[in-house]
Amino acid sequence: MLELAILGFLYEQPLHGYELKRRVAHLTGHVRPIADGTLYPAIKRLERAGWLERRTEPGTRAAPRHTLTLTGPGREELLRRLREADEVDISDENRWFTVLAFLRHLPSPAEQAGVLRRRLAFLEEPSSFFYEGDRPLGAESFDDPFRRGLLTIARATSEAELGWLATILERLDTA
Repeated sequence: MLELAILGFLYEQPLHGYELKRRVAHLTGHVRPIADGTLYPAIKRLERAGWLERRTEPGTRAAPRHTLTLTGPGREELLRRLREADEVDISDENRWFTVLAFLRHLPSPAEQAGVLRRRLAFLEEPSSFFYEGDRPLGAESFDDPFRRGLLTIARATSEAELGWLATILERLDTA
């Protein structure tokens, strides 16, 4: 998820490390704050893979600043990761939001629709946070107002996303 966010933001424009960290934190940090000890090793891995380059520029008041730029192979890697978003990318909400944030960069509406259809298939599978044997339990199964609330909110979120997916897939299919 972190590497995808880094590639995605750098696909849009070169950024200084601090600005990249700020953007990634806004996208994912409300749930998982991004520490320097997490971000900078990921940047180094992407740099070693040849997917991004670092340029040193003079700082305006202090130490030199490093600008990160996506390379051609880095652009291709982002597109590959979007195109091939796997089961975890599709089913984990935070990872899904990261995929969705950059899905517009796939050049083909058919490719975009393919990723969205995988998400749609996931959402159409019966599921719950709670089960009785193999049977998913809905909000109506609980007297506990907190579990009921959890399941009610999750159902409303899924229904909203299913409606959005139907609309956007129809639009992509006619593009």
